[in-house]
Amino acid sequence: MICVSIGRGRHRHVIAEHKHLADNGVQLVELRLDYIQGDVQVKRLLKDRPCPAIITCRRKQDGGRWEHSEEARLQLLRLAIVEGADYVDLEDDIAGGIRRYGKTKRVVSHHDMLRTPADLPALHARLAALDADVVKIATMANHPTDNLRMLELVASAKVPTVGICMGDIGVPTRILCGRAGAPFVFATFNDERALAPGQIGWRQMRDLYRFDALGPATRIYGVVADPVAHSLSPVVQNAAIAAAGLDAVYVPFRVPADQIDEFLAEAGRWPLAGLSVTIPHKEAVLKRCSRQDDLVRSIGAANTLSFAADGIAASNTDATAAVESLEAVLAETEQLTPGQGLGVKTALVLGAGGAARAVAFGLKQRGAEVTIASRTADRAKKVAADVGCKAVEWSARHRMPHDCIVNATPIGMHPDVDQTPFEKEHLRPYMVVFDTVYNPENTLFIKEARAAGCRVVTGVEMFVRQAAIQFRTWHGTEPPPQVMREALKRATASAKQPA
Repeated sequence: MICVSIGRGRHRHVIAEHKHLADNGVQLVELRLDYIQGDVQVKRLLKDRPCPAIITCRRKQDGGRWEHSEEARLQLLRLAIVEGADYVDLEDDIAGGIRRYGKTKRVVSHHDMLRTPADLPALHARLAALDADVVKIATMANHPTDNLRMLELVASAKVPTVGICMGDIGVPTRILCGRAGAPFVFATFNDERALAPGQIGWRQMRDLYRFDALGPATRIYGVVADPVAHSLSPVVQNAAIAAAGLDAVYVPFRVPADQIDEFLAEAGRWPLAGLSVTIPHKEAVLKRCSRQDDLVRSIGAANTLSFAADGIAASNTDATAAVESLEAVLAETEQLTPGQGLGVKTALVLGAGGAARAVAFGLKQRGAEVTIASRTADRAKKVAADVGCKAVEWSARHRMPHDCIVNATPIGMHPDVDQTPFEKEHLRPYMVVFDTVYNPENTLFIKEARAAGCRVVTGVEMFVRQAAIQFRTWHGTEPPPQVMREALKRATASAKQPA
């Protein structure tokens, strides 16, 4: 069950949001008294409530906004119990001093805004012993393994337990704690009004991650990156999973570069079924993989991992998706036979990351003479040597004309939409311009290329194609590409709307 936290300054706004949520099927809310300005009217908030409520009044030290005396806070919590609140949240240091009364259930909670304690079972036992109906533990995640320890605690608990790791690294616990057996999870009313670090909007929890449909048998997939919050892979893959009726979920995993090896070593504890891999991990993951397909061995980078009892298999869908995307656009204006050459003789690939490496290899494999240019010259030379092409300095990228210009850098990505990797005065109508950035779809590079009369390939096309290949690899069934494409376009369009 999703419990939506309401933190507003005025009583009438709290009451209005409570009603709106109940009208939309939400079965439990948390009323944050510490957000209310002026005297708190507990009776008014609880009278004729449209669905059950947890009453919470959080101190600043626990991540709240309460600015008055501790005596006044305790008095409010006791009053909420007398008024028949469905639940009251009591921190572990005060729970022993507030007695059970009436039908109000006790959520005994502990918050650590800095770390996840080493001995979670001992902490849980202490909280459960404080006459808890529900134990709640919310801690800051500093390592992906903190998530695993928290989810394993929830799964093994004898007392109903809500276990959450906060922050970007902790997001998987919010999505997966119900799968582990938590009675509910906290979400925010609005994506832009998180009341705790890493909190997710309730509509995303319901519609994107299908929180209430997840169970112990749900297969776990995801994208591993750092940063990962900007990724729209969860939007695309979860839309396809829902359309196909699969018991699976796709989760964003933020894993710092120095923690990726340990994250993969612990894959069986989640357990992970498949991962999309992006910056900065496309090359580093290979040392944990027992099998690599021909493209991965040739390119030296993977963007797809599949997990099985006999190890991790690495594949790369970027190169295939890039070539197919170019092929589709060129086929509209030229007589091309799929798989028999692109009709592109020379190509300039901007960037030297995993995507650039894959695109360069795919183009070279199809007969193009490829040149690499990167803002980091040494990386460009390394990619060129591995792919078997040439490299030039970033400052020299405009000097030689090419049939095809590919942007495989993040230049132009939201929110830096006023940047372009290639100056417009060097664009020519005969060129094919390909931008791997998909958010926004119409980057400044793409807009200027269209204005110059170039044929263009947007990042949306490549992104959907590579995601569709991943879907087929993991699930053994055909993906719904139109569903994926529409989900991606809706997400990029909504990202441009003001909050």
